Amino acid sequence: MALGPRLDLRQSQSLTMTPQLQQAIKLLALSNLEIEAFIGDALDNNPLLEAGEISLERQAEPDTREEAPEDPSADQLILRGQGEADAPLDIDVTALDRDRDTGDWSATATLGGGEEGPGIDERGDDEPTLAEHLEAQIGAVSSDHALLFVARHLIGLIDEAGYLSTPLLEVADSLGVPLARVEEALAVVQTLDPTGVGARSLSECLALQAKEADRYDPCMARLIDNLELVARGEFARLKRMCDVDDEDFADMLIELRGYDPKPGMRHGGGERAPVVPDILISGDGDKGWEIALNQATLPRLIVNRPYYVELRSGCVDRGARRWLSERLSEANSLIKALDQRQKTILKVAAEIVKQQEGFFRRGVSHLRPLTMRMVAEAIEMHESTVSRVTSNKYLNCGRGTFELKYFFTSGVASSDGEGAVSAEAVKAQIRALCEAESADDILSDDKLVELLKEKGFDLARRTVAKYREAIGIGSSVQRRRQKKLARVA
Repeated sequence: MALGPRLDLRQSQSLTMTPQLQQAIKLLALSNLEIEAFIGDALDNNPLLEAGEISLERQAEPDTREEAPEDPSADQLILRGQGEADAPLDIDVTALDRDRDTGDWSATATLGGGEEGPGIDERGDDEPTLAEHLEAQIGAVSSDHALLFVARHLIGLIDEAGYLSTPLLEVADSLGVPLARVEEALAVVQTLDPTGVGARSLSECLALQAKEADRYDPCMARLIDNLELVARGEFARLKRMCDVDDEDFADMLIELRGYDPKPGMRHGGGERAPVVPDILISGDGDKGWEIALNQATLPRLIVNRPYYVELRSGCVDRGARRWLSERLSEANSLIKALDQRQKTILKVAAEIVKQQEGFFRRGVSHLRPLTMRMVAEAIEMHESTVSRVTSNKYLNCGRGTFELKYFFTSGVASSDGEGAVSAEAVKAQIRALCEAESADDILSDDKLVELLKEKGFDLARRTVAKYREAIGIGSSVQRRRQKKLARVA
């Protein structure tokens, strides 16, 4: 066979991410607040875009009502902002996914808000951080600039709770100053507000607050020096050590409980993202649920066509005309992507409300097991699309504000064998049982298993322990100590 160059014609197929698809994927995963920032950049970069009162033609259309054809008795879901002509965005690009979620996920609810939800401008004030708060005070404490330099260095080492974890000898070595100088600077820092900041241990933090309140007598000093006995509930031993009667000891415990173990947390530790709902749910379920996007956070964009016509009439250069056409295409693509994003969010939210109607009617104990695959199959979309829609999105209803992923929970087998129940419902029952117990009748994990089985939850003891720890409830021994301490105080 002779070797030589030749030409071959072959056909092949490949999956390519167009700029429009990349933009749609990016927008779908952003929250409304992040969309607002994205729109701000787009307005700066594209002269044909401008903020307007009406961003989508569908806003002038009457509201549509969507009923489940397979269940005529199902509650109506009234969707605000979705027309019939345009279909939601479904990005089925399995080969390109890098962040897929199976949906077996549970998040902690952020309670608050009413049926209408907070507005876009209801954000937390920019509070100074703990370091900034301390820096503002340090200049008025001493006129010794060398001492203030060491004190400012110590402020930079204090964590967000207000504690100094770096050994003073290490600080002295790094600054090249005597240890006594560092101790003197620390004493200056510990005089700053809030009281207790700069402490190297919990005992020192509480002692500083007791001194500030003029309650640091020998009895209180012994109590603070033996906090491990307080945690174990050994009150009889502590009363002997402090040489006080029951009444004085109770007063000391009340005083101790009034101190702040983390004084630095009173001040901002940095930027905190505001939680603003993207979706608003209203109605009581009897007349249907009304599902709407939060109009206060919706981006509003229009293309300034008169300005485009004016610019095009003045363009004599072919390159300028091409640049102007590209800007117009980008503007139209962005508005279309925003429109599709909102339709997709509404469709996913409607299915979540339909699947978790028990939660919206009766509370967390009626949450059903739900995965993203179930929602994706119900609305005939790809699972990755549902994953992006539920990322960084919050839903506000009469029960509070919840992240969309809160409604996706794994299932637990029920004792009657008729189906599975949500893990969140089980956690709610465990929390209710533990909160109702008294100090003299603390429920063990085995007892919790029995009580849950009576309520229809078939769980193993290790599963109950796992859920109990996940919601921050201690063991029976820890709860007994805590309740005894609360009863004495």
